[in-house]
Amino acid sequence: MIYTYPMDTEELVQQTLDRVADKWTLNVIEELHNGELRFSQLQKRIPSISQKMLTKTLRQLERDGLVTRFVHATVPPRVDYNLTPLGESLSEAVCSIWLWAEKHGADVQAARNRFDQSPTV
Repeated sequence: MIYTYPMDTEELVQQTLDRVADKWTLNVIEELHNGELRFSQLQKRIPSISQKMLTKTLRQLERDGLVTRFVHATVPPRVDYNLTPLGESLSEAVCSIWLWAEKHGADVQAARNRFDQSPTV
């Protein structure tokens, strides 16, 4: 039996941050943001991810309602993945971090350089 319970906002925020902060989730979301892809296409576009890790990441995203999976009845089986509307909205929210990094990357690097060159206390 599966028990469900209401989740408070703070818990959902923490779980969402944990999910998008992992090593692979943002890469998968970014690739699927451009449209439906096969499993093998995702593997080629994210060459450093293992098959096991890609499978795990996609299953987590599917469980959270961010990705849909469609299995074609072919031999060998073909599986396509796509972002759901919920996944698209998360992609848009995360996109603002990318835009911020592009806009402020030089500022962050300059601050790091100043810090690294200052005498430590």
